[in-house]
Amino acid sequence: MINVLLAGVGGQGTVLAAKVLASAAQARGWQVRTAETIGMAQRGGNVTSHVRMGSEGEEVFSSLITPGTADMVIALEPGEAARALPYLAPGGVLVCSITAIQPVTAALASQPYRADDVVAALATALQETENRPAPLFVPVDDEALVRELGAGSRKSLNMMLLAVAVAQGRIPLTVAELKSAVQACVKPQFVAMNLEAIDRAAEAYG
Repeated sequence: MINVLLAGVGGQGTVLAAKVLASAAQARGWQVRTAETIGMAQRGGNVTSHVRMGSEGEEVFSSLITPGTADMVIALEPGEAARALPYLAPGGVLVCSITAIQPVTAALASQPYRADDVVAALATALQETENRPAPLFVPVDDEALVRELGAGSRKSLNMMLLAVAVAQGRIPLTVAELKSAVQACVKPQFVAMNLEAIDRAAEAYG
């Protein structure tokens, strides 16, 4: 069983990324269950997608991941990575974009929301302790990838993060399988852009 939690804010494509991941797993014949907790996503609020995959042929009875059992957390925004951190299993993998999306509340807060501070706090929180092996922390410089691919590729951040996640080798899926799932799930006019984003991200972080 492989549990993957995807976290982001409304408009980042978290739900589509979960759909693509689930499609790639189903193409292998695995049983997959997914669920979303969306809340105020349309106002830039939290979006969390749960993907549970029976990678060894087992049945998947529940669609929700319990805290401390996610083999991987894929976060499209650092603040959402911090919010999702309690779900990460000991020795799991956190793949996280390092660019912050400022919430409305940041304008009203006495302390600014700085992505660097959150990423540093995540790195500290994920250090090995006596009772827990250190998870693998993969911070992704999404701005560098966007500069390389062109401004329009910001819309492909969700696929970039999926590619980085698969490239870590902890999920028994390949980049080629991920690309096939994109072709099945994404509107035709956006397929080429997303496939290029996947190739570049996997090459950079593989």
